[in-house]
Amino acid sequence: MAKRDKKNQQSSQMNERDRSSIIMHVLTAMPGHKFSFKELAAVSGGADRDGRYATRDVLERLIAEGVVEQCSGQKFRLAGGAMPTYEGVADLVSSGAVYVAVEGMEDDIYVHRRNTCNALDGDRVRVAVTRKNRAGVPEGEITEIIERNPKGYVGTAQVMDHQIFIKVDSRKVPMDIYCSKREYPDLRDGEKVVVHIVDWADGSKCPQGRISDVLGMSGDNDTEMHAILAEYDLPYKFDKRVIEAAEEIKGEITAQDYAERRDFRDVTTFTIDPADAKDFDDALSIRKVAEGRWEIGVHIADVTYYVRPNDVVDTEAVERGTSVYLVDRTVPMLPERLSNELCSLRPHEEKLCFSAVFELDEELTIHNEWFGRTVIYSDRRFAYEEAQEIIEGADGDLKEEILTLNRLAQKMRAERFRAGAIGFSRKEAKFHLDEKGRPTGVYFKEQKEANQLIEEFMLLANRRVAEFIGRQRGRQRTMVYRVHDEPNSDKLIRFQSFILRFGYYFKADKGKAVAKAMNRLMDKIRGKVEENAIATLAVRTMSKAFYTTDNIGHYGLAFPYYTHFTSPIRRYPDMMVHRLLAGYLAGAKSPDKRSMESLCEQSSEREEVAAAAERASIKYKMTEFMVDKVGMEFDGHISSLTEWGVYVELDDTQVEGMVALKDMNDDVYRFDEALYAVVGQSGRRLTLGDKVRIKVLRADLSKKQIDFELLYAIDLKSGRRTDMGRPKLIALDDRIYRKDPRDEKKNKRGRNGRR
Repeated sequence: MAKRDKKNQQSSQMNERDRSSIIMHVLTAMPGHKFSFKELAAVSGGADRDGRYATRDVLERLIAEGVVEQCSGQKFRLAGGAMPTYEGVADLVSSGAVYVAVEGMEDDIYVHRRNTCNALDGDRVRVAVTRKNRAGVPEGEITEIIERNPKGYVGTAQVMDHQIFIKVDSRKVPMDIYCSKREYPDLRDGEKVVVHIVDWADGSKCPQGRISDVLGMSGDNDTEMHAILAEYDLPYKFDKRVIEAAEEIKGEITAQDYAERRDFRDVTTFTIDPADAKDFDDALSIRKVAEGRWEIGVHIADVTYYVRPNDVVDTEAVERGTSVYLVDRTVPMLPERLSNELCSLRPHEEKLCFSAVFELDEELTIHNEWFGRTVIYSDRRFAYEEAQEIIEGADGDLKEEILTLNRLAQKMRAERFRAGAIGFSRKEAKFHLDEKGRPTGVYFKEQKEANQLIEEFMLLANRRVAEFIGRQRGRQRTMVYRVHDEPNSDKLIRFQSFILRFGYYFKADKGKAVAKAMNRLMDKIRGKVEENAIATLAVRTMSKAFYTTDNIGHYGLAFPYYTHFTSPIRRYPDMMVHRLLAGYLAGAKSPDKRSMESLCEQSSEREEVAAAAERASIKYKMTEFMVDKVGMEFDGHISSLTEWGVYVELDDTQVEGMVALKDMNDDVYRFDEALYAVVGQSGRRLTLGDKVRIKVLRADLSKKQIDFELLYAIDLKSGRRTDMGRPKLIALDDRIYRKDPRDEKKNKRGRNGRR
């Protein structure tokens, strides 16, 4: 009898273990789902009365262990602590939802606003995955905020009798931030500020903030430009200690400097720069050494002679990474003492340079080359417009020298394109500004031969420096390269499909063949109505350039070795290259590759941020330019298509605004990614490049946002006009749109950079 009781006890324990295992398997498979007691009893074999009692016992034990939690309505689910959890960075969108980016996971984890645990954009969080939606995308809830994002937010103060609320400009913060009026009694209503979130109590509708900087009244040009810089965490002024350190740098050229450097003071030397430039970091010298043979020097400001590694100025330059070029100002990487004085190659002044000197003939054969430190004297400063006039036949200073350099540059340019370089030419829109910085008009900057002259010799210096270091046989030398990968194959297939509708066939799929086919295509479309549409998509098909110590070549330029050597005043990687080259010329060992790669990543990231700030300043000025044009009609063309709307670029000004799909009431429109078109239920189709007529609805300066109403569209291929003004009654449930990107998340991966 005792044996039978023992056997029954063992069987009961075994059944309990089995039942517990089954229940845990079900709960783990759907961690966020709430199961009823009846469902769990049935699935674990507890259909009879004894089984239900046993199931109850198992659940009570699992609850006591903290593995399972009981919800309202007699339902059960896996406890948060038992769910699979991950650590990642929160990306907050305007709806209040959060996407958590986890390293190594292909898809971000979506978290509904009720499950965010008051997480904010950029916070490092722990997230529990509770389910996967029908598309297989994970969803979850944030269980812990590991580290708050220290970033400050730019916003406008709304000052009330007893409290202050900051309305944040960024769509990443969809709620106001509370600040105590007692702490900021002098703050005025409408002032732009930088605010940091210090606390967000449970149950509170908004976080509490601390104001770190008052930028000025909203709408003032300086205020708005400083606000853009602050939004991207870019400084708009130098700390006192950095300025003082720069002022202490001595600028005298010593006898030792003359003795240690190659002297170019007696060689014809000049600069060509934009008319409004203040810093001149490159100059060209030229002298004839034999019939049909020239010595050409590319002289670059010797910034690293004055700025030592890890000193105060160098540390600041690392943090900044690059100069930032907003519409109405330049925010330099280096203090003015260096950028505009000591290092600027101003006319009629002796300056220290790091130079690349080439002896070449009319066939572009390089007979000799030399790299090293020099002293120069610039004879003349040219604006691009002045040099262009000489190229086009006008008389002027150094005419023979400019024409010779231009002739060689055009040959180099032609040779580069024969080798597979890709050229995208597009006029760049610039603003005429009044004394207060307000845009009064738009003009277009076109790259002409004078620009190409400078570009080709800078490319030559950059390429040959990279080759000099990278092509050393039997020696592995650490080097900073500017690299550019081949186009993504999926993007290329999409591009090929798009141009077919215009009758262009593009069969190349990899290597130099793509570049040559792309250039042939650009030649074919030049001056045609579809040029803008095809060129725009072609640019988007290309990869982005970035800095790295691992060379893969520069696809867009068709260079197997390429670096940035020619602009150390405005780019930190150029300073890195100067130091590397100087070290190798002196016989130094190769520095640690890992530390250099870390600086490369930092520089690429800062470049991306600077580019975003520059685009934001352009967007602001575009919006400001359109404020007094609300209600007016303009011609334009479709420049981009998304799930939320149609972007239109105006023909006369290149100002871009958006027509929201939700506002297009003549049909039910959806974005067809495969066709790259917005298609209506009636068969109406809008695609890239279509000519349109729009009316300006809104120009919102706080959001840097321009909204258009679409009046009619003309199909680019058929010439058929579609009027958009006949509204149709449609059930709301029929409309399915993705939220405006200016509100919702955009999943963009990859590096961003420039040539």
